[in-house]
Amino acid sequence: MSNQRYQWAASGDINAFFGLMLDNVANLLLTVGLLAGAFDFPTSFALQHMVPGTAIGVLVGDLLFFWMAFRLARKTGSPNVTAMPLGLDTPSTFGMVFFVLGPAFLHAKETLPVEEAAVYTWQIGICSIFISGLFKGACALGSNWIRQVVPRAGLLGSLSAIALVIIAFMPLMEIVNYPVAGLSALAVILTTLIAHVRFPLRIPGALGALLVGSLVYYSMAFSGWLELPTPEFQVGDAVLPTQWLSVFQFHWVKTLEDCLQYLPVVLPFALGTVVGGIDCTESAATVGDEYHTGKVIGVEAIATLAAALCGGVIQTTPYIGHPAYKAMGGRAAYSLATALFVGGAGLFGYFGLLYAIIPKAAIFPILIFIGLEITAQSYLATPRRHYAAIAISCLPAMAYLAQLFTSQVVSDPAVQLDQLGAATQATLLNLRILSNGFIITSLLWASALAALIDRRLPLASLFYLIAAVFTCFGIIHSPLASNATFLLHHLDSSQLEIVCRYAGGYLATAVLLGVWHLLEPRSSSASLPDADPTNELEP
Repeated sequence: MSNQRYQWAASGDINAFFGLMLDNVANLLLTVGLLAGAFDFPTSFALQHMVPGTAIGVLVGDLLFFWMAFRLARKTGSPNVTAMPLGLDTPSTFGMVFFVLGPAFLHAKETLPVEEAAVYTWQIGICSIFISGLFKGACALGSNWIRQVVPRAGLLGSLSAIALVIIAFMPLMEIVNYPVAGLSALAVILTTLIAHVRFPLRIPGALGALLVGSLVYYSMAFSGWLELPTPEFQVGDAVLPTQWLSVFQFHWVKTLEDCLQYLPVVLPFALGTVVGGIDCTESAATVGDEYHTGKVIGVEAIATLAAALCGGVIQTTPYIGHPAYKAMGGRAAYSLATALFVGGAGLFGYFGLLYAIIPKAAIFPILIFIGLEITAQSYLATPRRHYAAIAISCLPAMAYLAQLFTSQVVSDPAVQLDQLGAATQATLLNLRILSNGFIITSLLWASALAALIDRRLPLASLFYLIAAVFTCFGIIHSPLASNATFLLHHLDSSQLEIVCRYAGGYLATAVLLGVWHLLEPRSSSASLPDADPTNELEP
């Protein structure tokens, strides 16, 4: 073991800080922007009540990961341990906005004034995140065992699916709304952080992208080539927020019963972050940082609970870009700096200023970099024979992406769903069912294929059997439009028929593979050679 002193701060922490900080700021922008744009939720309320607690969750989590990096360095003697990155979970940001906060606000507005409806929505969000934190705390007890049992291709495959579909593609849609500024910023990100060409004046690439994108954006605005959006609030109203402190009166506890109807949506997203946390630990291990999975999930649970108790509405999770931050040269200082900056943005209110002045097209390219880096690392850390397993994991995520955009079209008042042809309606239904719970589906599909490639038919059969059980409770392939879990006796006949078809398909596959294994000649089930993944396909 090396006795070198831990170099917890390095020049690479500057780039890593801007990467992680801007990633978190981008998710805060998504939360406030989606609520305002899709549901007319008051922006000033979100900034005063929801953002501070959400930011506190990041503060607590990144401080704990900062401390854990020191413990790991002391344990291993490594001088270049990189702290785990933590931030707001992007998939559940979309999920909370579209399936919990937004619907709760629209329902409350039917009987309450806008301000009271906003308070009710905030309280529903707090309850949801509080229960998510408790759930993740329970999951932390078995997370290390899960990591040992599930094939790496399964863990990293679901990771790459999230990276491409959620983290990379969704921000791309915002970038192309302002292609001159957005693509300019993206070019800086790709050149500096992917191609490793230094930005002039040694400015960190993430900061350089923000500066270039903002410069182009505002230059075009002042030249009259694009119109600046109308301000949604007065920036001064968000400075030094104090309204969030009412959370400590615990009035939100009264809405726990109302929150129960949203748990079938909330808990799958919490489970998804647990799987993501396991993925993160696996991803960190591929570059030499062997964190304890249970402790990583435990920190995630503590940070989520801290966010809820301070009025946050978005859960925190370990970020799946640990190899990217290590490649930047980050150690532990970037995690500390992110904790202080994001926490300060929420507590002192300067996030309101950032929300008002930062163009989304200038900040979202950092999310694309993270998505690309995660996907590349997933392949690099996986044996070549399992590449197909990583690829198949992307298919449910592609269904999610297609369903997300088709649902926007179908929800348009000008579109009459009952006027669509039977084949079109069936396609839309299959897209929705395949996309529901896609993170878990991706993990199971990739794990099963990896087991098949390794000629472990009983293990593959087990994964398909698990998929059948999960389908029966809506953890994957829920027939409900809300992506909710359920008990079978609560479904109507058409929904039950769909569940039986999908569960039956998985069960039939599991039985087929089990029988196949029994009939298989013993000589053909010999273990595969432990080949170097870089030479596996060589003749």
